[in-house]
Amino acid sequence: MRIKVRLFAAYREAVGRGEMDLEVEGVLSPLDLWRRLGEEHPPLLEFGPSLLVAVNGEYAALDRPLKEGDEVAFIPPVSGGSFWVTDEEIRLGELIDEVRNEEAGAIVTFLGTVRRHSRGRKVQHLEYEAYPEMAEKKLEEIGRGMEERWGVRAAIVQRVGHLEVGEASVAIAVAAPHRREAFEAARYAIDRLKEVAPIWKKEVWEGGEEWIEE
Repeated sequence: MRIKVRLFAAYREAVGRGEMDLEVEGVLSPLDLWRRLGEEHPPLLEFGPSLLVAVNGEYAALDRPLKEGDEVAFIPPVSGGSFWVTDEEIRLGELIDEVRNEEAGAIVTFLGTVRRHSRGRKVQHLEYEAYPEMAEKKLEEIGRGMEERWGVRAAIVQRVGHLEVGEASVAIAVAAPHRREAFEAARYAIDRLKEVAPIWKKEVWEGGEEWIEE
């Protein structure tokens, strides 16, 4: 069976090339193929726990059956681009630059920030945790939904780790030909993010702490 393989970033460097056409026997799934590649290039197997795969341009399960002529892409966790999770300070200007374009008559931004008081308690700081590979996929899905529904261009970043009062935990930028679509899409994005993205928040106050369900 002939399979085209594509590798990116650290995976590409571990193998020494980004594309290859392979004749394989007994390969039933992307995971089988990954293990086969790992036998020839052992450093690849170090990345196994964070493995993402796409088949013919669509994200796929590692046990998906492969067929003749499939293109299999092994994708390291995403960092950067228009939808990402970071432990660094959010820079709103970077999101605006991601969405800015000649057709935009409006750019709407949203910053979620850490407030001092919550649920009757004086917050000292927040701690955010995420399943970053899945969270970035969900952020990208939200962005695609915004584009399909309102015709906008969007960028979303979620911060994780220790956040002090006043720091931004999430930022959204939306560019659209008209302001109405930009505002509606931005509100949808933050509401949807809280529904589907695997991101968790802990409030820490003097004398206690609690993971918050929203």
